[in-house]
Amino acid sequence: MANVEHVVANGARIPSLGFGTYGMRRSEMLRIIPAAIQAGFRHFDTAQMYQNESELGESVEHSGIARREFFLTTKVWVSNYRPSMFAPSVEESLHRLRTDYIDLLLLHWPSAVVPLSDQLGEMSRLVAQGKVRHIGVSNFNAALVEQATRLSKTPLATNQFEYHPFLRQTTLLDATRQTGMAATAYCGMAVGRVFENSTLLEIAANHSKSVAQIVLRWLVQQKSVVALSRSTSPERVAGNIDVFEFSLAPDEMAAVGALARPGSRIVDPPQLAPEWD
Repeated sequence: MANVEHVVANGARIPSLGFGTYGMRRSEMLRIIPAAIQAGFRHFDTAQMYQNESELGESVEHSGIARREFFLTTKVWVSNYRPSMFAPSVEESLHRLRTDYIDLLLLHWPSAVVPLSDQLGEMSRLVAQGKVRHIGVSNFNAALVEQATRLSKTPLATNQFEYHPFLRQTTLLDATRQTGMAATAYCGMAVGRVFENSTLLEIAANHSKSVAQIVLRWLVQQKSVVALSRSTSPERVAGNIDVFEFSLAPDEMAAVGALARPGSRIVDPPQLAPEWD
């Protein structure tokens, strides 16, 4: 089994490689999550909006592995930010995940419909009640990261956002790290664009690794970065977690970082996305 490293951020000890479940329906989840667990994944990322918390909870429960060995992340959807709906929605997530606590609970997107202080207050209450171990945010820009850090009574563990070789995120990475938070990178494969890049193909060949392994290694080798891997192929799942037994040289790290180009953002939903840095 892979020896997964961890990132420590404001008291949270987060496996630096997680398995993302966005877009996966029941049949896929029940096929691939057990394979991911068998490969060594213990950090799994879901969300209320993904509508697959139940399948994740079912797979974890049936794995035969103690719940304490897993690190489960889920996210509260924006329509549940109102105080009357926040805690009940998390109770539903707990029920679907078949657990009495969530390791990491995130605000899925920023929303001004409910004051941010109220959203964070609801999360802190859940921590005080023992239903949530750590809290954080997702898709926050640098200004919102600073605001959330200032308003939250509970230290924030991570800011989860799109990050891949083609999207430069220096400003947001710096802002996130300055608060003691980890950056959690999603969409690392840039919806498949990385697999055709000549620089990444050359580096992969030099290490006898796949392009996916190179990208994941590039992410986790950076300071305080957690990477989310996603695949529906059991064979690729096993390879994707095998990124801790090799390193990229400084010039290789720089070469991957130099692939960033303007206009490479993929996830930018209207009415949800903030003004990006």
